[in-house]
Amino acid sequence: MQNVPVVIVGGGLSGLYAAFLLEQKGIDYILIEARDRLGGRITVAKSSVGQNVSGQSVDHEKSNDGFDLGPSWFWPEYQPQLSSLIETLGLSCFAQFEAGDMMVERGASELPIRAQGYQSSPPSMRLVGGMTALTDALYARLDAKRIVTGQTVRRLTKTGQHIKIDSEYRSEHINAGQIITYQAQHVLLALPPRLAVSNIVFEPTLPQELAIEWQETSTWMAPHAKYVAVYDSPFWRDNGLSGAARSAIGPLTEIHDASLVEGEGAVFGFFGVPVHVRQSVSVDMLKAHCRAQMVRLFGVQADKPKAEYIKDWAQDSFTAMPADVIGTGQHAVAPPSKPKTGEWQDCLTGCGSEWSEAFPGYVAGAIDAASKAVQSL
Repeated sequence: MQNVPVVIVGGGLSGLYAAFLLEQKGIDYILIEARDRLGGRITVAKSSVGQNVSGQSVDHEKSNDGFDLGPSWFWPEYQPQLSSLIETLGLSCFAQFEAGDMMVERGASELPIRAQGYQSSPPSMRLVGGMTALTDALYARLDAKRIVTGQTVRRLTKTGQHIKIDSEYRSEHINAGQIITYQAQHVLLALPPRLAVSNIVFEPTLPQELAIEWQETSTWMAPHAKYVAVYDSPFWRDNGLSGAARSAIGPLTEIHDASLVEGEGAVFGFFGVPVHVRQSVSVDMLKAHCRAQMVRLFGVQADKPKAEYIKDWAQDSFTAMPADVIGTGQHAVAPPSKPKTGEWQDCLTGCGSEWSEAFPGYVAGAIDAASKAVQSL
């Protein structure tokens, strides 16, 4: 049994940032991640890899070639804590391209029309290399021996002044099914509240009111799916288009330019098709419908992307629960991050993005929640 002061459950941005802060304070910890990769909902596709759909960060090497399949933007003007971290880590950013007209599809019997585009205020910013540049930079500053992937935390048991953490190797692992036990004085839950209360057994049980609040907190991205099409260049800009579009037809309802700073052009779109509908057809069929929409909006040059990616978060068991799939997909109101009574008081804290009161579900929320959780130790 490994005994450490703190165990972090989850290796997304909030877990990695919590680990970063703990190392700065000289506090020992173990971070346990169920996936075989780090980053959580922050993930990019690398077109140079030539994969069909990865939905995962390929490695921790620096690259300018990153197309976000999860969150894409941040806003420095009203997210100063995140902006300061990005600056500290020496990461480069650039403004979302919005110059030019946007395209609008109003009905199946009408041709798309050009409309005046708009400029976000404050501007939406992107990271060079995609949002995984942030998680990769944090990981590079951590002690890799404290990071465990491919293990799923199954049970937390409070025994006196300690918490026993039972973690199971995933089915793909050579030691699949083996239980590894850790012991800590404090556990940071760096995952969505709904996943924590649904997938982890707490002994003794959590206070009922708190468990209900966590269960009712929807997970951002969980019902959503994104499509990315990559081209040799952002050819739509030559026609005075921003790459943005809105559609009442679909399958994509909201589309944006996702091009690199230099080189390849790309667009991404959010599906407006309900989860059960898009899961009833093949990925190839979904891509065909998306390409047809790209042609309607941007012309025949859009018919043959050099790479295509679809990431359906509703099919990601480390993100979505059945309740998320039927949800609205809106950012939830943050629930309490810790028990106020009972045996779990003062030794269990939620630090995933949904627990941030300021930015629940956003990238900045992961930084905010992790910072407050570590400060409270």
